Amino acid sequence: MSMQRFVARVLVLGVLAVASLVVARAQSGGTTPVPTARPANAPPLTPVRLNADGNFRIAPPYVADPAFTAKPDVPKGRVIRFMMNSAESKLFPTAPVGRGGGPGGRGAPAAAAPAAPAEPPQHQTFQRQVAVYVPAGYMPGTPSPFIVVQDERSFIPEDAPPAADGKPRTDLPFIPVMLDNLIHEKRIPPIVAVLLSPGPGGQRTIEYDTVSDRYVNFVETEVLPRITREYQVTFTSDPEGRATLGESSGAAAALTMAWLHPDLYRRVISYSGTFVALQRNATAPNGAWDFHQTFIPNSERKPLRIWLHVSENDIGATAPVEQMRNWVAANNRMASALKAKGYPYQFVFSEASGHVERSVEMQTMPEAFEWVWKGYKPNGR
Repeated sequence: MSMQRFVARVLVLGVLAVASLVVARAQSGGTTPVPTARPANAPPLTPVRLNADGNFRIAPPYVADPAFTAKPDVPKGRVIRFMMNSAESKLFPTAPVGRGGGPGGRGAPAAAAPAAPAEPPQHQTFQRQVAVYVPAGYMPGTPSPFIVVQDERSFIPEDAPPAADGKPRTDLPFIPVMLDNLIHEKRIPPIVAVLLSPGPGGQRTIEYDTVSDRYVNFVETEVLPRITREYQVTFTSDPEGRATLGESSGAAAALTMAWLHPDLYRRVISYSGTFVALQRNATAPNGAWDFHQTFIPNSERKPLRIWLHVSENDIGATAPVEQMRNWVAANNRMASALKAKGYPYQFVFSEASGHVERSVEMQTMPEAFEWVWKGYKPNGR
């Protein structure tokens, strides 16, 4: 962060000591912020700094980073969009019919399936939207560092759901314009971004919340090879040049990719990460809760660099911790586990905000990218 931007951020935070906002955020999209005084006994705010690891605390008003504003003098990357037919997939050929969740994207986790369904679940094939951001000046066939992003529709203007008034969204962190600016300003290396939508309905939690290597194998064996084959975009094999990002359950998927395969991915960005007990299996009896319960504490430190966030009013903020469905507790526990093991990490706690708060993303995401790519040096492979 430049000195001017740092000073500006500190000045904004000074104002926050006098007044703030409380956001009663519904997961369907939120409500209008209500001004209120920040409690006198509230913990001190800690502005995020690029050159420091550890825990940070921020508060409203949240201000969109200029990186989300298109600039006429900045070279524009191109965006490739295509559909993948699940019938052609060996790993995710179908999705369950009528089981919880929405069409993909953030929000409440899918409802758990009944313990003893009267009939076996029905399955359907589906179309998966994929978008690929290719930076300006990319030479076809050149191995490129890249990031895999879950929940594509939240980050690509052409696929984003409309606003309540039917107009195009202006409150979403559209990744192409952000990357154009960050790359032009040399805040990050020229990277490719691969953005994937999940399967429909309950398929999202199956793909994202399950702690297994099925999803990362899908990316490695079906998604990336197709992009290379059809669009001549080549991906580095250097794990230091491979990152992954997610929000909510997509963040659980992002961490699972890197945790199970640090030989493939070593940089992770997580917003309102669903590190709770949703999809249980033999590998993770408590689902993604096991990351901070057992996996990180009981394992040797892995070569990962992790940026994570949680909101004050995130899902289950007042739920008993023993239920393993409290997002605030889960992410605080994640930060503690990472700190105890000596991981390079940043943990951002945003006050007066809800699950995957868009205004928080708009303020913090460019610096999250800048921090997570810090120290990367291309090795030519």
